[in-house]
Amino acid sequence: MSAGTPKSLPSSGQKSIQDISHPLSAEDSVLTPSPDIGNTTSSIGEKDLSLPNGTPVDTSSPGSSSSLLNRLQLDDDLDGETRDLFVTVDDPKKHVSTMETYITYRVSTKTTRTEFDLPEYSARRRYQDFDWLRNKLEESQPTHLIPPLPEKFVMKGVVDRFSEEFVETRRKALDKFLKRVADHPVLSFNEHFNVFLSAKDLNAYKRQGLALLTKMGESVKYVTGGYKLRGRPVEFAAMGEYLDVFTQKLGTIDRIAQRIIKEQSEYLVELREYGPVYSGWASSEGELQEPLEGVSGCVANCSSALEELTEDMSEDFLPVLREYVLYIESMKSVLKKRDQVQAEYEAKLEATAFRKEERTAVPTDVEKCQDRVECFNADLKADWDRWQNNKRQDFRQLLTGMADKNTQYYEKCLAAWESIIPLLQEKQDAKTDTN
Repeated sequence: MSAGTPKSLPSSGQKSIQDISHPLSAEDSVLTPSPDIGNTTSSIGEKDLSLPNGTPVDTSSPGSSSSLLNRLQLDDDLDGETRDLFVTVDDPKKHVSTMETYITYRVSTKTTRTEFDLPEYSARRRYQDFDWLRNKLEESQPTHLIPPLPEKFVMKGVVDRFSEEFVETRRKALDKFLKRVADHPVLSFNEHFNVFLSAKDLNAYKRQGLALLTKMGESVKYVTGGYKLRGRPVEFAAMGEYLDVFTQKLGTIDRIAQRIIKEQSEYLVELREYGPVYSGWASSEGELQEPLEGVSGCVANCSSALEELTEDMSEDFLPVLREYVLYIESMKSVLKKRDQVQAEYEAKLEATAFRKEERTAVPTDVEKCQDRVECFNADLKADWDRWQNNKRQDFRQLLTGMADKNTQYYEKCLAAWESIIPLLQEKQDAKTDTN
């Protein structure tokens, strides 16, 4: 089956903000959470849930087959006027050398931010470059939720990673990844992201290795696990429970959807064999020739409609489910890091309490550790709200598109079968007149 026309889900936009020096990157000063993070998230969340004029998105029956889809896309287009960083991934190209074969993608950037020397950039990047960027974001921004990348490895013999369908699916996933980073009020100002978009020779920058890791990133990554956390705060425990339930639901939907696609593909094979039988029969039937050929054409039209429906489900529906499965894994990883920082704080606090010597003030290292916990909590809450808003928007878009595609499929099949009824009636009327 050929790949369908690319149609990526629009990402939520953001308003221009000033670069925020993250409190966790400080070395000696006492760290405090930034009050701007929560406010920024609140404004973004409110925007994601409604149209630009403040009207909530209505999911009632559309007047036309794609009116809901267009309405949701309009929200993203209008919001783009307030953004100052636009990133797209397109133009995949295959490179063959004596050592390896790989695909590169063109990453185009347009921006008005002063952190960039030029307003436009264009660079070619391969998958491992995207993977490097995500690892750097995780290392330098350990308190934030990093959007997932599509999985690198595929089963050999099952999926051809150089096929047009696979490359296009991966391109859309990489495009979504960069758009999510570009829309984030903190990640979009990360120096590694800037280099990824603008550097001509990314390999030279990548060779710098771990030198650019922040101290907070190292402390979170290598914190000792000897102390057992007493328990997550109620709100973060609720996050973990929600992620567990959400994982189960997505897994069930994914399994059933894949079975449906398999059954549709098998049914499509039967239809393609079914239609020509009527064409062959028509050649030996004088009076029934036109009705039989009409049935053959009708089955062919239904086959084409089913093929489009199956492709849309494989290329648009399933990848979104998989992206959010990976998103859940990323969120659980951030929750685990938060627990490690809290465990470190509790261990130091208990160690201080058991000391016999009297102290008039809490040690500075304990205060710093407490500030890290508060910063982690603030960043995680902000990213959680942003993720929930994006999830609602993405799945509203996804389900609306699925409803439109199914409506179009059944309308095409109905029109095909209705088209041969007059032909059959004409033959019946002609026979009655003759008698």
